[in-house]
Amino acid sequence: MKRVIEEAKKCLNDVPVGAMILKDGQIIALEHNRKEENNDVTAHAEMLAIKSAQKILNSFRLSDCEMYVTLEPCPMCAWAILQSGISRLYFGSYNQQYGAFSSVLDLKKIANSKIEVFGGILESECDMLLETFFDKIRSKGLSK
Repeated sequence: MKRVIEEAKKCLNDVPVGAMILKDGQIIALEHNRKEENNDVTAHAEMLAIKSAQKILNSFRLSDCEMYVTLEPCPMCAWAILQSGISRLYFGSYNQQYGAFSSVLDLKKIANSKIEVFGGILESECDMLLETFFDKIRSKGLSK
């Protein structure tokens, strides 16, 4: 998770979220949010990591892969994770606004998925990333 936190810190104007996908213990994708940077609503760290991993594996199926992300995925990302067949998801901060693996809703139940989900990994460090970002935004009088 430390590697994913460092990746999240690369976000320029985006909410600092990092995502990493491993297969057989090897990193095959490491991404951070680029929604603002790319002017693309789908450029969440998880979506970018899934696309990168699928390209590397030449398959949309990411079974036997694990994903690490600094923030509990939103519904868009959660559904992509479920559809890709990722076997395990580890996340840091719980997303009280849009969390789709337990905080607000649990898409895993709707999809009848067997994905294993573990939340709260290095939660305080992940929370601090978000708090620092939003404090900065508020101090500039901007909103996200």
